[in-house]
Order: sequence, then structure tokens, then C-alpha cells
Amino acid sequence: MLFGIGMAVLLVVGFVVGAIGSRMFGGETGQPFVPQPEIHLPPQPIFPKTLRYSALGLEVGSGDAAHAEPERTESTGAESSSMEADHADEEAHGEPLGIMQFAVTNTLMSAWLVSLVMLMFFIGAARKPKVVPSRLQALVEIIFEGVLSFSVSILGPTMARRTFPIVATIFFFVLFNAWLAIFLIPIYQAIGYGVGGDHGFEIKAHLLRPAGTDLNLPLALALISFVFVEYWGFRTHSFGYLKKFFAFGDILRGRPSGIINVFVGLLELISEMVRIVSFTFRLFGNMTAGEILVVMITFLVPFVATQFVFGLELLVGLVQSVIFAGLTLIFLSVAVSHEEH
Repeated sequence: MLFGIGMAVLLVVGFVVGAIGSRMFGGETGQPFVPQPEIHLPPQPIFPKTLRYSALGLEVGSGDAAHAEPERTESTGAESSSMEADHADEEAHGEPLGIMQFAVTNTLMSAWLVSLVMLMFFIGAARKPKVVPSRLQALVEIIFEGVLSFSVSILGPTMARRTFPIVATIFFFVLFNAWLAIFLIPIYQAIGYGVGGDHGFEIKAHLLRPAGTDLNLPLALALISFVFVEYWGFRTHSFGYLKKFFAFGDILRGRPSGIINVFVGLLELISEMVRIVSFTFRLFGNMTAGEILVVMITFLVPFVATQFVFGLELLVGLVQSVIFAGLTLIFLSVAVSHEEH
């Protein structure tokens, strides 16, 4: 009862101090408890320092950031401060990197962190296996058996064991990226680089950002899944696998019905390539929308209301990992069992 009363009080307090309540009860001067968030869709460079300063609008002249801070703090007056703030906001979104430029972005840092956590989790469970497993070992065994059983139900036992390492890696990488972002979102939002202003230090680029919100990661996973499926298609059927897409046999034999086969093969080829796009934007759209929803709910009604969104995002992360791995298994099953009809 005390816990329920506490949550109800926090819910009311969150509504009052949030953006909606502040505007309702504080008038025009009402300031929300959480500052208005900035949504940056492109990933932001963190290292090297010169690219980060350029993305934050701090680079002046030759790019020496040591001269940038004094120039920003020398100007006084409301109009000058407003112009500088608008310029900083515009530059903070940054421009796409050039072909020859390389930068460590906040999403890449997050992907490295997820990889490290995965290695620690699974190596820690398998380092000293016991006949009577520990809790961590039992948890990992249950998860692995579940993923393997799912693969066997689609591919059969032999093929499932051959392809399990790649499928399981895709599943766990998507899942850990989604869940770690939810569990660490306060840290993700609190650590970063920025500039000083009238309202104190303002973060313009976060050190960590969920990797799934970067279009490059879903695209990379989609390409891995695509190449993986095509590899097993060629390995199983050799060059006969191409008959699925280039069915010119009946045309060469002078059969008019071969036109239909050519048309169907063209549709198969298009659908095969479209998988890359559908895989990419399904994962990217869901992860980005979830991140924006969590940030905006925290701004509008902080504290308790955000926890409901966290629960929803945990479910979405699990669903997306199952869908990504499941579709990879289904497409793989179609590729290896293809027969010419």
C-alpha cells in the first residue's frame, strides 16, 4: 500500500513538474523539471576531437578549439546570445562525414559497449561450467536451448546446428542493443559534450546513444543476413540456385509459357533485394521511435510515467530480435530447400 501511494504521489508530482504541468500551473514562465530534449537523428562524432568540435559548432578558423570558447563567452546581450544559441543548435546536428573521413560516433561507442557486455555475460557463464549449473549458467543454457529449438523448428536439427552461431549472434546482438539502451538510458542521457550557456552546461552530443538508432547498424545486420542466406543457397544448390531468379530455360526451348517464368524470376530477384531495405528500416524505425518516445515522455511527465514506456520498449526489443532472427531463418529455409518447379 505504501509503495502504491508513493508511486501515485510521484506520478502526480511528475505531471506537475513536467512540461505539461509546468505550462498549466506555471503560466508562460513555467520551466519544466527536465530541459527540452534535442533529437539528433544522424550519429554524432565523438572522436577525434576536431570533428566533435566541428559538429558542436565550436570550431573557429583553423579548427583550434582553444580559441572557440573565449569567442563564445565574450559576446554579451540577449540578441547576440540568441544568435549564438541558434547557430550552435544548427551546427550540433552536424554534416555527414566525407568518404575519406573516419570518426568514432556515439552509436559506435554504444555498439562496442554492447559487444563487451555480451562477451562478459556469455564468457562468465561458460568459463567454469558445472554439472549443477549456477544461476547465470542455467539462464544462459535456457536462452540457448530456446533459440536452438526455435531454429530446429524451422530448419531441422542438422541445418539448425550449422547455422546457429550466426543466427544466435544476430538475435542476441539486437536484443542486447535494445535492452541495454533501456536499462542505461539515464547514463546515456547524462554523459556527453556540450557548451556553457545562460542556463548552465548544455549537452549537445551524448557520449553514448543506442546503436539501433543509427541507420548504419540495421543496414549492416541486414547485409549480414542477406549474404548469409545467399551463401547457403549457393552452397546447397551451387549455380543451380540462380535458376530461381533467371528462369530462361523454357524461353530457350521455344516455349511461350517461359515468359511467365522469366517474370516470376524477376519478381523473386526484386523481393530478394528488397529484404535488405525492409530489414533495415523495420529495426531502425522501431528503435528510433522508442528512443524518441522515452525521451519525450521523460520531458512531458517525468518519474513514474516513464516506467510504463520502459516496459513497452523491453517488449519491443524482444519482438524485434525475434523477428530479425526468425525472418533470417525463414529466408534461409526457403533458400536451402528451393527446388525448380
